Amino acid sequence: MTGPDYRKLPAVQKLAEDPDLAPHVARYGREAVVKAAAAVIDRARVALKAGAPPPLYADLVAGVQHTLERRPALYQQVINATGVILHTNLGRAPLPAAAWDAMRAAGDACDLELDLATGKRASRLRGVAAPLVAVTGAEAGFTVNNNAAAVLLGLAALAGRKPTAISRGHLVEIGGGFRLPTIMEASGSPLLEIGTTNRTHLADYRQAIEAGAALILLVHRSNFVMSGYVTEPQPAEVIGLAHEHHVPVMLDLGSGALFDTVPFGLPRELTVTQAVLAGFDVVCFSGDKLVGGPQAGHIVGRRAAVERLRKHPLARAVRCDKLQLAAAVATLDLYARGEAVRQVPIWRMLETPTEALVARAESWAAAVGQGEVVTAFDAVGGGSLPEGQIAGCALALTTDDPDALLASLRRLRPPIIGHIDDDRVLLHPRTVLTEDDPRVVAGLVAALAAR
Repeated sequence: MTGPDYRKLPAVQKLAEDPDLAPHVARYGREAVVKAAAAVIDRARVALKAGAPPPLYADLVAGVQHTLERRPALYQQVINATGVILHTNLGRAPLPAAAWDAMRAAGDACDLELDLATGKRASRLRGVAAPLVAVTGAEAGFTVNNNAAAVLLGLAALAGRKPTAISRGHLVEIGGGFRLPTIMEASGSPLLEIGTTNRTHLADYRQAIEAGAALILLVHRSNFVMSGYVTEPQPAEVIGLAHEHHVPVMLDLGSGALFDTVPFGLPRELTVTQAVLAGFDVVCFSGDKLVGGPQAGHIVGRRAAVERLRKHPLARAVRCDKLQLAAAVATLDLYARGEAVRQVPIWRMLETPTEALVARAESWAAAVGQGEVVTAFDAVGGGSLPEGQIAGCALALTTDDPDALLASLRRLRPPIIGHIDDDRVLLHPRTVLTEDDPRVVAGLVAALAAR
């Protein structure tokens, strides 16, 4: 009995070099095509050993094409129909077009650390300082990888191995179970807890300074609220006391609103400019929350304090890469030019009137031939404005198995992400980019037909 004739299978390199695979080499790279060819031939060997006839050469080529085209992307675009504008699981803020343009320009070789006028080396942070100062009114500013990194750097640079005083009411936990005391421990500055969870007094800060606190840290409650029997001194009181004793005060502002949120129907939020005017030495805030840009940790404040952070050795470890910086600067420039509301997607979503949202949801329902437009609340999300619900609407789809319909929507390309409420699948137009409406309709038709 003779075994399978493996000689009827082509060599991996020969299959990978087939002319019909040239477009795939250009798209996926030669290495990926070679690996796919090897996988196809390995499967063919297994089939031959099991008694299958030798495959046609054209089928092997088609197998390589199929393998490459079905490779799952590490991250893929989805349509956010959850009603949560800054959805952490979905990448938070959708970037403005200007940020994408800036990243494309920086994608190849760029003048990241080169002064084109002199031909000499320059700081990669030179482009971010001007827009940060312009939009916040601070004396100085720069940007690191994210806001947790900004806080870590501030603790290390301003307190070092000396204690940092913080109220127990400010010892917060952010997403993913990451707690502020963990960041403080990593910085090397011992944690000096003062006050209680719900009540801290100015005298507590005075005692902390007398006990040797080298820094006072305040944390803005951007993702939760405290009410009832709660008291704490005003920031101006803490800053005044600390500066009398030459102790700096840093604020972790978190969300980082760059203008008043009330006109958008949201609760009043402390803005970065207000924090700067209050006299904080350093204010840290996120770039991918209410700023609406890429992940980043923006640092602004008094020049002397900001320089201490910028020159600290840890600053290099938490610095941004060129794409992050390019997108952050482009986003900040929109604020500096007064174009943020019109061009930053999260603010376009927030300012959209309910009537326009209802019209879009009704057009979805009419196009798919089913569903009911219902009143629903949208949310800012992303650890911002915990009480910031916004009146809106959603398309509600009734089905015998809402979980299965959601799963079908997630299998689309691009996937559509909704949620279930009262046994109905809800899709919110506020968080869907207007240009994606045709894809929502096509996806719904396909998913409902499959059901």
